[in-house]
Amino acid sequence: MKTIIILLLLALPAFIFAHSKKSVTDNASVHADTINQSGYTLIFINKEAGFSTDLSQKLQETFFQVYPVLCKKYNPGSTRTVTFVVDPAYDGVAATSGNQVVYSPQWFDKHPNDIDVVTHEVMHIVQAYGHGSGPWWVTEGIADYVRFRFGLDNAKAGWSLPDVTENQNYDNSYRITARFFVWIEQNKNKKFVEKMDKIMRDHKYSDEVWVKLTGKTTAELWEEYQANPTI
Repeated sequence: MKTIIILLLLALPAFIFAHSKKSVTDNASVHADTINQSGYTLIFINKEAGFSTDLSQKLQETFFQVYPVLCKKYNPGSTRTVTFVVDPAYDGVAATSGNQVVYSPQWFDKHPNDIDVVTHEVMHIVQAYGHGSGPWWVTEGIADYVRFRFGLDNAKAGWSLPDVTENQNYDNSYRITARFFVWIEQNKNKKFVEKMDKIMRDHKYSDEVWVKLTGKTTAELWEEYQANPTI
């Protein structure tokens, strides 16, 4: 009996360590960490063996600085657990589905300062619009608007809202639409994006919401914007 007790006591430290460890390595090229901070959890999965440790840290830090702020402002019911995957098999920039964001290590090889891609992508998690919510250009315009407003260092990444040209249109999406939204907030309704975001999430979008929120149609707003686009 004494022998059994001694063996159990010797095994106990190893048992405790195995169940408190937050980092798991499945093989040489896949590493997973679970980070908990202030009620939020980030599962960080790296499938690229040569991916910069410093860059991994920056992506994680950006998440914890930005995501809770966006949840509080736009959607307090957002998930508290998010997964980031650095995947060499993905050849885009980044893509969000549900509560998971996939990042391309090749993109970061060429653009190591583009950390605020995190800000854009986690806003998609906050949006949680689902299918049939409204136009995709509104979705992406809001996400880039949020990057503009809440990004931590867009300047270092060389990212900014574009100059206005006569060839643009409000539904070009991304930064072009985001700039239009900034102008609307400055000139028509300072809560425009916040209200449009909720309309999209509630699946209540229609062309009429523009008139309700600004007093004008999209075409009328765009004409006025083109005439004086200063922000």
